[in-house]
Amino acid sequence: MNRDLADQQKAAEVMGGLLRLSPSPLRILGLGEASFHVKSPSTSDYHAGKDTCRYSGQQSMSSSDRESILAILQVLGDLLSVGTDRRIRYMISKGGSEALLQTLVDMARAASPDYDVLLPLFRLLAKVGLRDKKFGQKALELEALDVTLILARKNLSHSQNLLHCLWALRVFSSSVTTGAMLGINGAMELLFKVITPYTQKRTRIIRAATEVLAALLKSKSNSRRAVNRGYVASLLRLHQDWHHHDTANTYVPIRQALLLCLKHVANLRSGREAFLAAQGMEVLFSTMQNCLDDQSLEPVISVVLQILRQCYPKSPLPLVTASSAYTFPVPGSIPSESLCVLTEEDFEDDADEEVDKDSDCEEVKEQDDDLETDVNKLTSKPGLDRPEEELMQYKAMCLELSCSFEELESQSGDDLNFEETQYANHHHIPTVTSPQQHGLNKGQSSGKQGREDMVQTSLLSMVKVGRSTMQPVSKKGPGMSPYPNMQSNGVGVDSSGKEIPYIQASLKQDAWDIDVISFPMISASFSNSPQPRETAEAIDKLLQTHPKHIPFHDPCLYMAKARRTRSVADFKMMAFPDLWGHHPPPYAQSMLERKRGVQRIKIFEDVRRLIQPTDIINKVVFSLDEPWPLQDTASECLRFYSKFESGNLRKAIQVRELEYDLLVNVDVNSSQHQQWFYFKVSGMRAAVPYRFNIINCEKPNSQFNYGMQPTLYSVKEALLGRPTWIRMGYEICYYKNHYRQSTTVMGRASEKHFYTLTFVVKFPHSEDACYLAYHYPYTYTALMTHLDILEKSVNPNQVYFRQDILCQTLGGNSCPLVTITAMPESNSADHLEQFRQRPYQVITARVHPGESNASWVMKGALEFLVSSDPVARLLRENFIFKIIPMLNPDGVINGNHRCSLKGEDLNRQWLSPSAHLQPTIYHAKGLLYYLSSIGRSPRVFCDFHGHSQKKNVFLYGCSIKETLWQAESTVSTSVVLEDVGYRTLPKILDKLAPAFTMSSCSFLVEKSRASTARVVVWREMGVSRSYTMESSYCGCNQGPYQGLQFGTSELEEMGAMFCLSLLMLELKSVSCSHQLLNSAATLLNAEEGALDYHLQR
Repeated sequence: MNRDLADQQKAAEVMGGLLRLSPSPLRILGLGEASFHVKSPSTSDYHAGKDTCRYSGQQSMSSSDRESILAILQVLGDLLSVGTDRRIRYMISKGGSEALLQTLVDMARAASPDYDVLLPLFRLLAKVGLRDKKFGQKALELEALDVTLILARKNLSHSQNLLHCLWALRVFSSSVTTGAMLGINGAMELLFKVITPYTQKRTRIIRAATEVLAALLKSKSNSRRAVNRGYVASLLRLHQDWHHHDTANTYVPIRQALLLCLKHVANLRSGREAFLAAQGMEVLFSTMQNCLDDQSLEPVISVVLQILRQCYPKSPLPLVTASSAYTFPVPGSIPSESLCVLTEEDFEDDADEEVDKDSDCEEVKEQDDDLETDVNKLTSKPGLDRPEEELMQYKAMCLELSCSFEELESQSGDDLNFEETQYANHHHIPTVTSPQQHGLNKGQSSGKQGREDMVQTSLLSMVKVGRSTMQPVSKKGPGMSPYPNMQSNGVGVDSSGKEIPYIQASLKQDAWDIDVISFPMISASFSNSPQPRETAEAIDKLLQTHPKHIPFHDPCLYMAKARRTRSVADFKMMAFPDLWGHHPPPYAQSMLERKRGVQRIKIFEDVRRLIQPTDIINKVVFSLDEPWPLQDTASECLRFYSKFESGNLRKAIQVRELEYDLLVNVDVNSSQHQQWFYFKVSGMRAAVPYRFNIINCEKPNSQFNYGMQPTLYSVKEALLGRPTWIRMGYEICYYKNHYRQSTTVMGRASEKHFYTLTFVVKFPHSEDACYLAYHYPYTYTALMTHLDILEKSVNPNQVYFRQDILCQTLGGNSCPLVTITAMPESNSADHLEQFRQRPYQVITARVHPGESNASWVMKGALEFLVSSDPVARLLRENFIFKIIPMLNPDGVINGNHRCSLKGEDLNRQWLSPSAHLQPTIYHAKGLLYYLSSIGRSPRVFCDFHGHSQKKNVFLYGCSIKETLWQAESTVSTSVVLEDVGYRTLPKILDKLAPAFTMSSCSFLVEKSRASTARVVVWREMGVSRSYTMESSYCGCNQGPYQGLQFGTSELEEMGAMFCLSLLMLELKSVSCSHQLLNSAATLLNAEEGALDYHLQR
């Protein structure tokens, strides 16, 4: 800043000295003393200057005046060529632009223009004009445009003079208004005389002329004129000629400028039509298809891609209707298209959607204009949204506050061997640090220690105490199998490395009926199967071979629960992965290294499909909208299916032999939110690259562009002992396509854009059945099965675990409410009082059905809370956990991405929910109201979510002061009282959890989030620590897991770490009991001080 000030002072001193030394020539330049004291020249100043200079120009210029002018121009040029732009801006503020322009006009109107003066003057104009936003308008008012055009016409054969005129025209054209006026005055016709086919002569002039033309064509009127005069075809011919002859890529700027001309013309519909009529798609495709990997042509290729995307004929999606293939009659509701609403994770960097997104630019923009700055709204506490007497119904959901526990007298403690019960596994701690998996604990053995040896290992020894030295597994190349234990003999190898031959012995691989095995029916009678008895026997035999090493899972119980799950489409089949179960792989999967140019290659493939359709099959092979069956089992095409719980695939079209366009279903009773997919594919050949294009995605950007892969589950792999969802696919990219949908939003017609997710998969086995999904699926039936097994796994003498039904959903499914705490030591008055006075913690999840990662985090939290880990025991002894693990069961069941069966985002209904239309939100809020009314508001409320735009795990909280500061509000924050403890929990998590990062956390209160759980619980219930916890669909770009995609292990670990952080939060609080501090101190000693760093008060 000091240097800039010195530059400005130096410029002022020099100009002042020039005024004193040579006043007469400066008046000729229009730089009189007065002009240096004018802050903002007015129109009268312009005319006064014109009169003065016109008078001066009429006088004969002496040789001394000419020399003085040249000297002044030289000094100005030197001054403005060094230092910062502040010198130029200082000159502009003192009327310098007007003076130079007026001098240009007067010198050009002389009988014999003096080019020795004009050329340095043009150079100064080009330099100053780039910094003067009003330069074009000033040039127009001072008539500099006309004289420059006249000089250019006079100098068509004089290269040096013409080049300087073009430089000035380029600056004039930066203003659209000025550019339009130049077009009216014949500038484009002049330029086409200068721009010639390929030549090695006068290339500087041709480059300048093409750049001027590109600037002129930003004006719509000029673009229309170019279309009407046939310039589009001329520009295409010029592009072809320069491309074919410039084999050494010497003249890339000229070629880029010619393409920019076409790009600007293509902004008009008539321009696009003219481009297509002139075979523009074919021309650009043929000239560029062999140059995509040439980095020296990057400026050219980038513009070509933009033109191809602009001009690709827009078309509607190949669907019979924009609404969902499933319908659900909502009581008392009139079906209507729901409006697009920005969601918490929808703030993405999408500045130029047409630019090839090959860079890893994924930072998310904050939108300050959405911040709530009304202090009354931020600080006021609204009243109840229902009659107070209604709250008493929730007393039945808090029986722990009234139970007398008389049965404790008759029980003799731990005399029952609960470890030997059918579903017991309550020692299981959800963490990626098991010996069979990658770990954080440097002291752990490398791989032969069994899970039973981990029983005594506390989560405390697994926290993040610094950057881990763990290295990601080596990245696999395209198409390489991600199954590291696959053996040629097909014998199964489980994740501990042990062979599992019994599956192979009982079910010979060549005898497997994959179509039957991979898609079991829900009904026990199998009445709809062509071979009901054989099918039932096959499934029964299959279930007998089920491996028992999948914790908290039982296929028989799952099947029983599935019969009670009610779906809109009345699903008859179960997805095999949900029935059989999932075991995390024994390795971490790195983020996919994006192949450079993969997006542009795919765009060129789309163009080739348009202009060279000879190999296009375009055959519908699956559709929810058309009669079944569509697929010929004898044909070579893949077979698709999605009519099962959480499934989502609406249509599959075979484009080429190995390429398929896929369309996902929108949310029920909605016409949007298509992102989640989950479907079965079979009939494949092993190791053959199949390309899948999901062509109706909705979000403008995705982590699929930044290292994320879809998930895949192979039935044959599961039967071989590897029942695992893995990340799979390569050549992945996500980009805007040519499909459009006309919509009406807020009463105005608009056009909805769609995006393509494309990826290639090589399947591990021929004639397999594989399932592909957006993320690791977690169904409602899986949750209900999991809760039952958890309840049976705990010791009821020690763990208080109760399932209640919060309410029934619109679809007729039960929404579970889980209570977890420790049983009182006895039914004595003191012990019962301690039990009932434990503070509450409330956790919810899965309000958005497509955010299945939230359920895996919740699974980890639930399993940890009932485990024998000493931290879990302390948590149970000191808190009562109220958990609603799935707030939107109907959406999850029916494969929705975001909404309920009413087509609403339930996380925008917390302000005034309806008991009939949003029952889960209504009763969740009612339960929180009840706890608040009896003085038992939760210490922490947290709603688990998934995030599609960012990496890592992070929290959103609520802060009045931070919101006002960020919004730069004029309201003084010194008068706002606020508990700053809302930052403590995320700070703890930042130290504990490997996947968590404080840097992505935000505590701003936005207007668009006023009706979310986080904000409503904060405002209405007064819970200062009210959060949304977001887990990335992708993985981490920091910390111990940097460069890794999340697996289910990492997500479950995050749930356990969140619970641990609640204990740390309590230990840091001033209200922490001495008993808990003593217990924690004992635990710390047992863990050799592993957590001492985190307990510093």
